[in-house]
Amino acid sequence: MPMRKSSEQKLLDAVDELLFTQGIESTPVDAVLARAGVSAATLYRGYRSKEALVAAALERRHERWRDEWDQAVAAATDDEDKLLAVFDALESFHTRTDSARWCAFLGAAAEYASPPDELADAIARDTHHFRTRLRELAEKAACTDPDDLAEDLLLVISGELTMRLRDPDGSAGPGRRIATALVRAARQT
Repeated sequence: MPMRKSSEQKLLDAVDELLFTQGIESTPVDAVLARAGVSAATLYRGYRSKEALVAAALERRHERWRDEWDQAVAAATDDEDKLLAVFDALESFHTRTDSARWCAFLGAAAEYASPPDELADAIARDTHHFRTRLRELAEKAACTDPDDLAEDLLLVISGELTMRLRDPDGSAGPGRRIATALVRAARQT
């Protein structure tokens, strides 16, 4: 017998299905409630605002992304491959059924000139995780200046994610090629 989804899961799933594909600002809360099959009272019992609900959905997405990236790193055979495994994780995450058109965090950041605190915090945590993890992996791969390389790789990754808007069926291949060149240059210096 399949488990029934909680109201919270239904709401977060509706955010994934609607807001991260059609836009946060352009999707009314009523559409989220209808998709989730819950009442407004249920929504506001758990979340004080639409933005708080979106932040919770971003946090859940971040947990899923971290798990995907962890698996890709674990499957890599050497330190350079572990650093570049982020592109394997991007590929596998993109093919998931709960995947957005592109990066939900970049989408949320793009929609607000000055995002509400809960969204700004979620976006900042995701960015911090990228920087920290890339830096740690660059250090283990014996790259010179891991901080600079992490910033360079984050730029390549962000560009790769943005390309999903131009070519939804594209792959992470171009980003990985650029990142490989950056990593190898950083290891040779």
